[in-house]
Amino acid sequence: MARVSLSPQIIARIVDHARAQNMQAGQHLPAQLLADSFKVSRQPIVSALKKLEQMGIVQSEPNRGYFLACNADEIPEMDTDAAADDALYDRIAADCLARRLPDRLSENELMRLYGVARGRLLRVLHQIADEGWIERLPGNGWEFREILTSRKAYSEAYQFRAAIEMQALLLPSFRIDQAAFADARRHQQELLASYESESRQKVFGTNIEFHEMLMTCASNEFFLDAVRRVNRVRRLMEYSITHDRSRLPQQCREHLQILDLIEQRDMQAAATFLYSHIREAGNIKAALFE
Repeated sequence: MARVSLSPQIIARIVDHARAQNMQAGQHLPAQLLADSFKVSRQPIVSALKKLEQMGIVQSEPNRGYFLACNADEIPEMDTDAAADDALYDRIAADCLARRLPDRLSENELMRLYGVARGRLLRVLHQIADEGWIERLPGNGWEFREILTSRKAYSEAYQFRAAIEMQALLLPSFRIDQAAFADARRHQQELLASYESESRQKVFGTNIEFHEMLMTCASNEFFLDAVRRVNRVRRLMEYSITHDRSRLPQQCREHLQILDLIEQRDMQAAATFLYSHIREAGNIKAALFE
């Protein structure tokens, strides 16, 4: 998963890049070159390009990538205040968890409710849609999707994850993606160094990015889809109960140890350790429901 707190900054940097190069409509915006230039992984670049496409600033072409839809000097000024976006995100998340919102709302209703402009609202709603707990309806409507709200369901989700992720590592189709492993190692080390000051979205995003990367390496879409579905429904509950960050350093070190075991081709040890890692985290977090 993309590290969501980077999205507004990445969008602004892509626009600044296009303006600095005086790019014209139809010019290519290569995702990998932008990632290398900004010193981030490819995934947040692609996420930002998708949002720029939703804004009508870029357009995608199948198997070719993303291209400017207008001249760079015609791109309107955008409000990319990340702190304000994060504050709006937190308000919507808190209201959703507290069941203060109906399942369906229009954009106009949300704008009145939160007192924000449409541009900011859409940026945050698209971020939430990327995370999977809201979806756009035909027209200007949005619908909140199912989330986990009970200790029993939360514990069962962790039991399921532990079983399926362990088995994924033992599949004959599992292959190490060297670039993805390098990105994962870097992200875990960065979080280890800055976990006390990072947003809850970034902490959770880095965690699911790690586990979904392993499922991608298993080369079985059913395993990856299953884990993504569980991560979607547990996201908001994670935000509500993970205020204590004392275990995060251990979590990061365990993630790095899992990478070490896989790279040593000790898949049975890696799978067993991954199973214990998930079950222990689930037990600790489920206890917070009390």
